[in-house]
Amino acid sequence: MPLDVPKIKALCFDVDGTLSDTDDLWVQRLGSLLTPARFLFPRRDVKSFARWLIMATETPANFLYLLFDRMHLDDEVVFLLHALQRRQKNRPKNQYWIIPKADEMLQGLHQRFPMAVVSARDEWSTLAFLDQFQLRPLFHCVATSQTCEYTKPFPHPVLWAAEQMGVKPEECLMVGDTMVDIKAGKQAGAQTVGVLCGFGERDELEKAGADLILDSTPQLYDVLYREMPL
Repeated sequence: MPLDVPKIKALCFDVDGTLSDTDDLWVQRLGSLLTPARFLFPRRDVKSFARWLIMATETPANFLYLLFDRMHLDDEVVFLLHALQRRQKNRPKNQYWIIPKADEMLQGLHQRFPMAVVSARDEWSTLAFLDQFQLRPLFHCVATSQTCEYTKPFPHPVLWAAEQMGVKPEECLMVGDTMVDIKAGKQAGAQTVGVLCGFGERDELEKAGADLILDSTPQLYDVLYREMPL
């Protein structure tokens, strides 16, 4: 089903793979770690193996976090991760990458729509990404893995974001790169857009019921402004 663009009154964005170029960043970091052992890989192609490994483990990682969330242990897991991060020395100040032109898209859409972040990231790293690129003022609210009782793929954070923005859930558009994002949006009654610039594959996003699939998030600007009534 195509997007009902005139119905959209607010936008919800995932972070990893949607606004943050997380997969390429992780591939680079993992590739750097594996470089000393590159003689073990066919044609010494460490980068291809690193990308395969990241893509292969993304779904199990989501499953594990969902399991902790259902057991009400997600806060404890996040606390442990934060403790490990604080122990790291020489952590780079600009440690995140952004999807090319995503910041320009957000600046433009901010003129017409209230916007929310709906992420399964922890609050610390979500806000760190937004602050690195001066994006926080563009968003009406930020939902992270600790905001609601359950995180994506449950609808709770999308419903919370809609309430904060003063719109009905069905007037929201959830934008994300994985089945988790699409399922959360669908269960909340929102329309959904899947993007292929992150971890998700087209067939997965279609199976989850995405109303529209784009190669990259910034294409959303043209879609909304082309079909939105003046």
